[in-house]
Amino acid sequence: MAHEETWNVHLSIDSEQDGGRMTRAEARLEDRPDTVLVTEGVARAHPSDENVPDIGRELAVARALSELSHQLLHTTVQDIEAHTQERVTRLRP
Repeated sequence: MAHEETWNVHLSIDSEQDGGRMTRAEARLEDRPDTVLVTEGVARAHPSDENVPDIGRELAVARALSELSHQLLHTTVQDIEAHTQERVTRLRP
């Protein structure tokens, strides 16, 4: 019988920085009590660009999730190396 798990990523978005032209997103993964990964993504509108908050939110969240993916892969590599006592070479980002 398969064991099913649910991991949740919590996203917080703050667009009120720098007059609304900068957006910060935080991605938080809490899968186990001993493993919490928190990352940040930032997007800034160029002064000459139209300020489109939806685009800033999308970009900041995408950057936070991308960094979360890299951190999770790094954690996985560390766990494999600790378990096998061998260096992992094929999973590195």
